[in-house]
Amino acid sequence: MNTLVVGMQWGDEGKGKIIDYLCRDKDIVVRFQGGNNAGHTVVVGDRKFIFHLIPSGILRKGKICAIGNGVVIDPKVLIEEIQYLNKAGIKISSKNLRISAFAHVIMPYHRIMDGLREQNRVQKIGTTQRGIGPCYVDKAARSGIRMVDLISPEAFALKLKDNLHEKNSLFGDVYGINTFSFQDIYNEYAAYARILAPYICDLTEFFYDQRKKKYLFEGAQGTFLDVDFGTYPFVTSSHTVSGNANLGSGLPFIKIDEMVGIAKAYTTRVGEGPFPTELVDDVGGFFRKKGKEFGATTGRPRRCGWLDLVLLKRAKIINNINRMIITKLDILDEIAELQVCVKYKQGGRLLKSFPFDLARIEPVYEKIKGWGKNIENMRRYNQLPREAKNYIGRIEEFLSCKISYVSVGEQRDAIIKKTV
Repeated sequence: MNTLVVGMQWGDEGKGKIIDYLCRDKDIVVRFQGGNNAGHTVVVGDRKFIFHLIPSGILRKGKICAIGNGVVIDPKVLIEEIQYLNKAGIKISSKNLRISAFAHVIMPYHRIMDGLREQNRVQKIGTTQRGIGPCYVDKAARSGIRMVDLISPEAFALKLKDNLHEKNSLFGDVYGINTFSFQDIYNEYAAYARILAPYICDLTEFFYDQRKKKYLFEGAQGTFLDVDFGTYPFVTSSHTVSGNANLGSGLPFIKIDEMVGIAKAYTTRVGEGPFPTELVDDVGGFFRKKGKEFGATTGRPRRCGWLDLVLLKRAKIINNINRMIITKLDILDEIAELQVCVKYKQGGRLLKSFPFDLARIEPVYEKIKGWGKNIENMRRYNQLPREAKNYIGRIEEFLSCKISYVSVGEQRDAIIKKTV
């Protein structure tokens, strides 16, 4: 069975841990979009692993991890991640890591442009300034540099010269910034190419030879950061939804059997943009402190709020989700009375359909009794307090979707299988 994992909120749903858990019975784990603006965390014993580009399935022995053509790659970051894992005793080689030759490369001018655009915006986006968006812009403008170009000295030199001819004029004339040196960039990236060359391949051909294996598709960010279906323009620059999995991986001949949606037991988002259930009071602060809600990539504090079931229902439809996993249920342990958003109001009027814009939306809440008991060490569903089961049951009822697992802590084994 082939499985897709996708976030149902604004990212940071705890996908890293879930991917690590679900890939136990898979052969190949594929990342299909985004860049090093994502951060997936897995805690193994007293060790914490943070991933930005390599799928978190790399921690499991015998798994092949792949970075698809839909990902944009900062080679310096990727090499640092490989070195970090090797130093931690997770041996990385071309046997367990493959990179699509068609993935685009983040260049120094992409990072600079990312920062300049954010700096000059009247309406800030909250970008990580990692160069992700500008790299995708060049990809669409047909001026991007791909991994296959990076490892071909002549092709790389030609494309870099062509790009710098445009970029240096732009940066100099518009922003008054010193021009980029061809030789400096070429030498730096040629060194990266020598290190990464063994991992780069035609993933489509590789996957076709391995088409009978069991696949796990790893999404980064979350549904409402999708460039089309998210809270535009406060989104990422790629398609984060399930429909992009085959395209961003380069394997349309692989049938995805189950779409697994990951949702946090409350809601968070990083950066700017609408957030109907956001709490700016002590409860929001409690979520942030107890849930350690700080970005794995940037360290930025996350905005926190109550669970939004209307949002999750939309995510279920967009991704065709057929089962869910709830994470961080344990963070709600100490709250006597919980609230979940079940409807939206705008201008005092109840909305009958999902709005095109979440700005100026007023949430309508339903109260649910909390359980006031520590559940972090529980490992069986029947151990959970009745009130915790009621909370889970209300999510299932509202979304008409079964929850198969509940995560109750950051440790690798802090997960409960729910009998469906």
